[in-house]
Amino acid sequence: MSSPHIKSAAVAAALAALAEGRTPDRPVLREAVRTLLTALTERAPGRSVEVRVPPYGAVQCISGPRHTRGTPPNVVELDPITWLEVATGRLSWAEAVGAGRVRASGGRADLSAHLPLRSVDESDI
Repeated sequence: MSSPHIKSAAVAAALAALAEGRTPDRPVLREAVRTLLTALTERAPGRSVEVRVPPYGAVQCISGPRHTRGTPPNVVELDPITWLEVATGRLSWAEAVGAGRVRASGGRADLSAHLPLRSVDESDI
């Protein structure tokens, strides 16, 4: 993906911290999560699936029936580290789901066609 969001300093810093076995600093992790959520909405615009990464953000994406009120029928929820890993290709969608690190409900709540936003190797950090 060519989005400038993917090359953000926050994403790079968060990935570097993970590579060193550290948890990224809270402000860095927050910015990285939000940056990658924005990139997802650019890659898969729409309003049929809500992706939640508490406590840092939630977006609606993927074309299809629009949700307007109440609990959305298609919801994906991940913790911030899992989101960072899945969005950047360090962890596959299938691995994250299989390990119980993703909570997904609804027929459209499979993000595998849209992830990773870009593959990451150590030279990108």
